[in-house]
Parts: sequence; structure tokens; C-alpha cells
Amino acid sequence: MNKGLDDETREQLLAVIRRFVAERLRPIEAKVAEDDAVPAEIVQEMRDLGLFGLSIPEEYGGLGLSMLDECLVGFELGRTSPAFRSAFGTNVGIGSQALVMFGSPEQKARWLPGIASGETVTSFALTEPEAGSDSAAVQTSARRDGDDYVLTGTKRFITNAARASLFTVMARTDPAVKGAGGVTAFLVPAGLKGLSIGKPEKKMGQHGAHIHDVILDEVRVPAENRIGAEGEGFRVAMRVLDRGRLHISAVCRC
Repeated sequence: MNKGLDDETREQLLAVIRRFVAERLRPIEAKVAEDDAVPAEIVQEMRDLGLFGLSIPEEYGGLGLSMLDECLVGFELGRTSPAFRSAFGTNVGIGSQALVMFGSPEQKARWLPGIASGETVTSFALTEPEAGSDSAAVQTSARRDGDDYVLTGTKRFITNAARASLFTVMARTDPAVKGAGGVTAFLVPAGLKGLSIGKPEKKMGQHGAHIHDVILDEVRVPAENRIGAEGEGFRVAMRVLDRGRLHISAVCRC
């Protein structure tokens, strides 16, 4: 576990984030809400500051912050519209953590450097129209076919789906096993044939942060993209979501 930054380094990092929020983000909150988009130059500045890699281990190019340090950064970003944090939040949280916690060394070496730099935007595809966010009830199927799995189903309310180049997808590999035991996690690149993105959902707030359906129509995913063993997807999802809840709880206590 990361022991965290020393006091001086932590204060320097927080000062940089605080200034970025005050000088670059808060002045354009109204524009982001009106345009329903975070400007590309702001996203690039986030990449340059390392915000896409806050939780990614240092050996893969991230900052490798401890939970405490990450929460303190989140507290500073909480002084402005949540749409800004959403721009990189899936890379820091649910979009990357299955890979960080359960990925093979080869998977980590392939994907984490790009995630840390922000070149690769990640997304977490769990929620479904009928199952909601119950990871034990997903209906998206993953049928083994030689060296591939063939994924079919629909995911709903997926943050950053239109920007993502890599999805963590929960799918049922064993239809005979009901509940948690039949679910498996996969890394699914956005460019695969049969994967499409629905129109953005209309929301009451947080304009500039978009959610979409992700439609998987016979998408062939290499078996090497499976995270962990078959049937471990529920455990993967719970660990990822528990980390997210811990982060939210810690930010609220700061």
C-alpha cells in the first residue's frame, strides 16, 4: 500500500490543484454548463498535471497517490463543478481499478501507461437496463469461442462512454450459474467491431459530463483481455465499487 506523500510534497501538489481550480476551472463553470462540454484545452491541462493518473502506480507513469492524498485532491476539486472531475474521474477510479487490482502484469504493462497519461480514457460498464448496478444480476453474455469471447448485451448510464477507448465490462460467461458466480470481467477496447455508443442521456445537472448506453453486438474480445478467472467478475466489481465508496466517504469527512 502506498504510504503517501510527505507533508511538503503534499502541500505543493494541493497548492497546484487549488490554483488550477481557482484560475482555470471556476471562471468557466457557466460556459461548461451552457455548452455541455469541458473544453479540450482544459482536458489537456488536466493531463499535463497528471490528474488522469492520480491512482495509477508510479511504475506505470501515474502519481500513485495514497487514498488520503487522493481524497485531499478530490476535496480541492470539489470547489468547482463536478463535471471537471468527471473528465478524468473514471481513469482514476472505476475505469482503471479492476486492472490495477486484478490485472495480469502483461495487461498492466499494455494499458496502464496510457491510462495514467490520459491518452487512454477508461469507462466502467456494469449497469444494465434490467439489472441496474447489481453486478450479480447482469444479463450481458460472454460466450467462449476459441481464443475469443463473444459479448452481447446493453450497458446503461455509462460515464464517459463516448470518450472512452477502453471499457471494463461485466458479462455472464456461464448462463447456467445464476447470481454472482457466472459473471466475468473483461477489458474491451472501444474500436472492436460490434461495439457502439448510444445518444447522451439528458440529465438535470452536471452538464459537461455525459452518460450513454454501450451496445455490444457479438463483440469478439480476445481471451487475453479477461480480468482474472471466469466467474470472478462479481468480486472484481465489488472491490472496485467498494474503493469508490471509500473514496467518497473519505472526501466527505475531510
